Amino acid sequence: MSTDDLGPADLTYPEQGGTRHDPLPAGYHHLRVALPLGHGRAVFDAAGAAVTGFRMHRAAGTRIRAGAPRAAPGVPVDVSVGIGPLRVTGPCRVVWAVADADRIGFAYGTREGHPECGEEAFVVERRADGSVWFTVTAFSRPARWFTRLAGPLVPVFQHCYVRQLGRTLRRLAHRPAAAR
Repeated sequence: MSTDDLGPADLTYPEQGGTRHDPLPAGYHHLRVALPLGHGRAVFDAAGAAVTGFRMHRAAGTRIRAGAPRAAPGVPVDVSVGIGPLRVTGPCRVVWAVADADRIGFAYGTREGHPECGEEAFVVERRADGSVWFTVTAFSRPARWFTRLAGPLVPVFQHCYVRQLGRTLRRLAHRPAAAR
């Protein structure tokens, strides 16, 4: 059996789904960043499709190898960032997804071999005033020697990465429909 055939038991942390509610699990570094994307249903729909179809990650320069074209619970996802010999790949699995009238997104959790241990959620939300927001919520801690060694630089990298995702998603959400 390959690791892609395993279920949630292959996750490297016990708090599966912990990004869905507050408080986030203790014992981890917490990250929550909300970025405005614009207004209206068209921005919401375009942003939601870009997130759940992994297009946001790819357009931001992240390599994604997913077991399905869209995020859904159980889908294995390998996330890879960096260049050449400095490229780091993190095996993950989608642990939850949401797609309702005002929220769309998903979270993936780390699997064996990921440099961190924890979960990260990517959610697009349309608020009552019509504004559309992108929120990344995560809890993580080092799982490999090099992330332990990097120490306080890891949260800095995570914040920069989230801001890059937000800029990319804003651009994707405002493209004319024909260009999507």
